Amino acid sequence: MNRFPAARSRRAEVNLCGRDVVLEPDAPWTFRRLSFRVRPPTWLRKIAPEVADVLLAVFMIWFTVEAGFAVELPGFRPFDATGAVLSVLVNAPLAVRRRAPLTVFVLLLAGWAGYLIPGYWPGVSALALLLGLYTVAAHRSLPVTAVCAAATLAGETYTACHSQLIGSTWTAVFQSVLLTGVAWGFGANAGRLAQRNGQLRVLTGQLRREQEDRARRAVTEERVRTARELHDVVAHHMSVIAVQAEMARYVFDADPAASRTALDVIGRTSSEGLDELRRMLTVLRSGEDDDTYVPAPGLEGLEELAARVGAAGVHVEISVRGTVRSLPDGVGLCVYRVVQEALTNVVKHARPARAWVSLTYGAEEVSVRIADDGRSERFQESAGHGMIGMRERAELYGGTLVAGAGAEGGFVVTLVLPLAAGGVGS
Repeated sequence: MNRFPAARSRRAEVNLCGRDVVLEPDAPWTFRRLSFRVRPPTWLRKIAPEVADVLLAVFMIWFTVEAGFAVELPGFRPFDATGAVLSVLVNAPLAVRRRAPLTVFVLLLAGWAGYLIPGYWPGVSALALLLGLYTVAAHRSLPVTAVCAAATLAGETYTACHSQLIGSTWTAVFQSVLLTGVAWGFGANAGRLAQRNGQLRVLTGQLRREQEDRARRAVTEERVRTARELHDVVAHHMSVIAVQAEMARYVFDADPAASRTALDVIGRTSSEGLDELRRMLTVLRSGEDDDTYVPAPGLEGLEELAARVGAAGVHVEISVRGTVRSLPDGVGLCVYRVVQEALTNVVKHARPARAWVSLTYGAEEVSVRIADDGRSERFQESAGHGMIGMRERAELYGGTLVAGAGAEGGFVVTLVLPLAAGGVGS
């Protein structure tokens, strides 16, 4: 027996940076690996990029100062303490480049221009502009990046033309365009990758929550199903036992034989109830039916049910129409439980009475009608857990259940369940 009904498959579609991606939640282990992968703590993931930016700024400051003291070219001011201070001012904004990319780029450009005013060699300090452009391309829109790229290209071209390390002007221009394009391209790709990863994280979290919701719904549905089964088993058998016990007590002195018969009925009924409860407990423990215990009741148990109800004072007649054929276990159990609940209500509310059970096999449906000649006003149509449970059973298999007073008195319950080809419940 499947304790948890299969969840309905759903496809998740998302557009990631202009590309349609379809994710199938029917592969739970994929997302389970994503969900439960060992990852650094949240605070560490947030701090790590900021620490990396600070280390980058420190490295750029050290590299620029070392290169400034190492390179001496004619026509440029020798690198000194003032140059070192200016190098620090040029590269320091890189420590917060992810927080404010555009502001950092403007500060880098201004610092680089201030570095050129005293006449220092512009070669090494221009690297900060490329890093600033990379950051803007990764975090800002295309128009903003284009403006920053134009400023970077102008700065890199000026640096290449005045560095005295490149002989041809066209070679210097080509180098500047290449470096600017590489920084722009890598930054844009990094931005798209970060955006795609963020969307995938959101989608993965959403799918994980949906899977958890489906699991909770499955558990709730199983609990409702178990409660419905317990109600049907306990209510029916205890009603019969209560009636027989009352009758045995009433005739105990006057008719000992009738008392013994009532006690025999109590013994059989309690044994049958215990067998059904034992089967249910076995299923709950193992998730599968155990052949050691009695199987779930079906239509073959209607005659025994009628005999048991008859012993409680309600004469039951069963008639079958149509071609008898095997039904799925769930459909047969549904029909049996509805008949059981209807007859139990007759025993509890309308005894003594007579009841008629008419089972009809149709081409595309199976129906059962339970009628009695007891008091039709004994309870309202929608009252009681038993009536609610019968309707829920019918809806579970796509059927309908109608209950109410009969045209000629009594009470009538009619259940109709659709069937697919070969007798399989729809």
